[in-house]
Amino acid sequence: MSGRNPGIALSAAGVTAATELASNLAGTELAAVYASPIQRCRETAAILAKPHGLKPRIRQGLIEVEYGAWSGRTLRSLYRLRAWKTLMQDPIGFRFPDGETLDQVRRRSVRTVEQLATKHPEETVLAVSHGDVIRSIVAHSLSGSTDLIHRLHVSPLGVTVLETGPDGGLHLNIVNAPRL
Repeated sequence: MSGRNPGIALSAAGVTAATELASNLAGTELAAVYASPIQRCRETAAILAKPHGLKPRIRQGLIEVEYGAWSGRTLRSLYRLRAWKTLMQDPIGFRFPDGETLDQVRRRSVRTVEQLATKHPEETVLAVSHGDVIRSIVAHSLSGSTDLIHRLHVSPLGVTVLETGPDGGLHLNIVNAPRL
């Protein structure tokens, strides 16, 4: 898992997929595009924003999970750890070694998305982030917690649509529609 490691660019396949998605989203009116400060997200956001004549705005609250000592390790090597089993059984309480908890991720990312919704009422915005961050937001919209995170799958360059309801909360509309 690359985590927050710097200098990891969007792959050639990622550029191709982002370009295809940008073409599919070209007819969607966007008020703004926001992105995690991580390089691969900034690059994806720039590709997606270009057809709309927009420049991505960086939001720290969309940043990748701080995996701490697990950053840069393969998932295969992590599956063998006793701590991995703890993460799967208690996603709310687990803290990545030298990192953050998924509940901290949920709180900061949901707060960021809610701020964007308040800033852009009645408008459509695009937020480019990372799988665990998106899963945290979706889990929150379903249960108000991070407890469902491991039951959710988010595809690279999938689209997850959230709407702000009359109560001001986030409501799931479409989960991870593959590249529209």
